[in-house]
Amino acid sequence: MYNLKSPKAEEFIDDDEIQETLAYAEANKSNRPLIEKLIEKAAECKGLTHREATVLLECDQPDLIERIFTLAEEVKQRFYGNRIVLFAPLYLSNYCINGCVYCPYHAKNRNIPRKRLTQEEIRREVIALQDMGHKRLALETGEDPKMSPIEYVLESIKTIYGIHHKNGSIRRVNVNIAATSVDNYRKLKDAGIGTYILFQETYNKKNYEALHPSGPKSNYAYHTEAMDRAQTGGIDDVGMGVLFGLTSYRYDFVGLLMHAEHLEATFGVGPHTISVPRIRPADDINPDDFPNGVPDDKFLHIVACIRLAVPYTGMIMSTRESQDVREKTLAIGISQISGGSHTSVGGYAEDEPDTAQFDVNDKRTLDEVVDWLMQLGYIPSFCTACYRAGRTGDRFMKLCKSGQIHNCCTPNALMTLKEYLMDYASAKTHSFGDAMIHREMEKIPNEKVRRLATDYLTKIAQGERDFRF
Repeated sequence: MYNLKSPKAEEFIDDDEIQETLAYAEANKSNRPLIEKLIEKAAECKGLTHREATVLLECDQPDLIERIFTLAEEVKQRFYGNRIVLFAPLYLSNYCINGCVYCPYHAKNRNIPRKRLTQEEIRREVIALQDMGHKRLALETGEDPKMSPIEYVLESIKTIYGIHHKNGSIRRVNVNIAATSVDNYRKLKDAGIGTYILFQETYNKKNYEALHPSGPKSNYAYHTEAMDRAQTGGIDDVGMGVLFGLTSYRYDFVGLLMHAEHLEATFGVGPHTISVPRIRPADDINPDDFPNGVPDDKFLHIVACIRLAVPYTGMIMSTRESQDVREKTLAIGISQISGGSHTSVGGYAEDEPDTAQFDVNDKRTLDEVVDWLMQLGYIPSFCTACYRAGRTGDRFMKLCKSGQIHNCCTPNALMTLKEYLMDYASAKTHSFGDAMIHREMEKIPNEKVRRLATDYLTKIAQGERDFRF
């Protein structure tokens, strides 16, 4: 029986414990016997505690750092193979009553045009996304109870799921909206969302309150305890993250892992995904104004250590990052990326750069991203099967931790890639992708799965759609 008492943020994100952890990691950053022992533990693929992972993050021995990266690559391969899931954000509204100093949607910004999509505009956006080939979306809104109430979000989800254009359909809608009540999380669950996503931004309470001087988001405890309310409301797939660059990356690294440990201990399942965004330029936002920026080499180290600490979780990287950084992190941890993204309200059907939340770094089209992934040896996946088959929460985690999820994920990835190639790909991408599918099919060890997937691929080539394991 899990402990379902009301959470208290400052109990599971304990500042004293974080400070002691950071001091311990600093004192042991050159402790080779300890670090080697932790690397050996991480190789068992059962995860690390926040303190153990922080020692690996602070490690200053070049050869041991290389071993950490190599092991992260092995762990990523064991749990997620060479599949990379693709998605796109869909911004519904940028009205916001919060005062977040790092986001251009903050209430005092008079420069940015405010916009909320009508249901017809949402339809046009979704059709544009379907015409690219997307099957999975992440809904984004500012926090404004009048302009973006829960009823608007629910209506939008219903609209999105109801749009079937040519061979296109959105099969999974993840939702990234402000912290809300248990009742509202139940409504989101009933609406059929996939993952509920909410970034903590920073776990340092003092800095959090300074960065959020006004609005409902300024309530640190209410925001930090949102995942507990979501789980209580029946949403068992939750996605976490911090915005690296707002506070010391060390502090937020520890806080992030402590939050994951709390969810695992309380609900028996940790985060479905962890995102690792870094602060980016935007309207009236200059990253240079924030003194805690994370350089690329340390950013890669963070990704590798998260992969070792929570090997089961999906890791997400958006188009905030460059092609080069995204390529380097795919091997050591990242399992989901966005492609062909716009961060503006209405940016897919029309060009709406003035409403963008942040500048996109990787501006390639979805087809270019798909081709790039295949050239690197990855299988681009548009799969949404686990969500629709009820493999969520602890049911997904049991399969993931045991390695059995490969029997579902690999054929599903290949089938959704085939759909993409048939319906949306350029001739070059189509040709290369067909050859990749043939090669990857031969690697499926389960003969029954391989035979059934081969049959499904034939039917997809003949025009049928949406087969899944």
